Amino acid sequence: MKSLRRLFPSLHVDSLRAKIQLIFGIAILLLILLFTVLLQSSVSRSAAALEMQERANIHYLYLYYLKTGKIDTDYLASQNIKIVDAGARQLKMSKIIAKEGEKKNFDIVNVNLHRYILINNDRFKLILENLNRPRFPLELFIAFAGAFSLLVILYFWMIRSIQPLSELKSQIIRFSQGDLDIHCHSDRRDEIAEVANAFDRAVATIRDLLRSRQLLLRAIMHELKTPIAKGRLVSEMVPDPKQRKRFHAIFERLNLLIDEFAKVEQITSKKFQPDFHSYKASDILEGSIDLLMLEDPSRHIHTVIRQDFTLRGDFELLTLAIKNLIDNGIKYSPDHHVDLLVQPRQIQISNRGEPLSQPIEHYFTPFHNSRHGLGLGLYIIKNIIDIHRMELRYRHENGVNTFTIVDRETEAGNSE
Repeated sequence: MKSLRRLFPSLHVDSLRAKIQLIFGIAILLLILLFTVLLQSSVSRSAAALEMQERANIHYLYLYYLKTGKIDTDYLASQNIKIVDAGARQLKMSKIIAKEGEKKNFDIVNVNLHRYILINNDRFKLILENLNRPRFPLELFIAFAGAFSLLVILYFWMIRSIQPLSELKSQIIRFSQGDLDIHCHSDRRDEIAEVANAFDRAVATIRDLLRSRQLLLRAIMHELKTPIAKGRLVSEMVPDPKQRKRFHAIFERLNLLIDEFAKVEQITSKKFQPDFHSYKASDILEGSIDLLMLEDPSRHIHTVIRQDFTLRGDFELLTLAIKNLIDNGIKYSPDHHVDLLVQPRQIQISNRGEPLSQPIEHYFTPFHNSRHGLGLGLYIIKNIIDIHRMELRYRHENGVNTFTIVDRETEAGNSE
């Protein structure tokens, strides 16, 4: 295959269908080449045999003329050879034959699909027309037609055999896009059907697991809502206003977390439809800080808006992602302080601390090894960033961790 690509750089045979087309194309070309060679060989042998027969006939005529002094017309008729009529036609034929070359004792000329024999010896001169024709290789044509038809039938049979692969591919694409209601069961008995049936069983298992997970999460969140609501009612009976306010904040925080869990479940199950609108980066930062529900945000967060900009996105999702980044920065920083910077097409979240022990891609997987939680923080953030077609970058310099959210589409538009 590599040698074929070196010979034909523009040849693309990556797909199975293209490989089958290439194989059958080469087979048909070889069959046509073989047929052409055999046909030329058969025609040449038939013409040579006819010429040998003509020489034998002329030799017999000469010997017969020596014995009897006349032409054996009955013999010529038995050999399907006739004498060309004398007169103008014979003169015309003599001129045509003379043009073919020098004067010869014996010559054969094909004129207008007729085969003429010129005899010019010391005894007689004759122009004969051989009504015989070179033998047509009918068997060869039948063999070629049969082989060609067989190759065509085999080609369409192979193409039809791999047709389920295209259907399976479309089902896999739908599944990768979050559509779990797909079915690719096949009643065929080949290997492709085995793969399709195995995938169908895997999809059914995954669908059942996801639905079980969704039911469990929804049941848990529903059950948590009730004690939270009761807790808020009981907190109203606390006489101390300061304590009552703290209880309100705690229950509000719990209620907010449950709503976030519900949204995260929708995002990870690929069934969430974001509501995109244009927002100022400063407004998104303000909404993220509000979600933290800090008593004194200025003690932990310092914001610098070097140049505000507008981006398109889902406000709730973006504020949730940035809130998680800020929350992690405060939690893991020795001084519990985070610096926010807004500049053209970028939002930076920086905090002092040790660098990540693994490449950042390691933390994009769910339930990675984490000493302080379930290992879902950056996984959720990365999913939200991908939904918005943005980019999350990380660097560590001079003891400072910096996470940068880059609006790639707008950045690419500006560069153009």
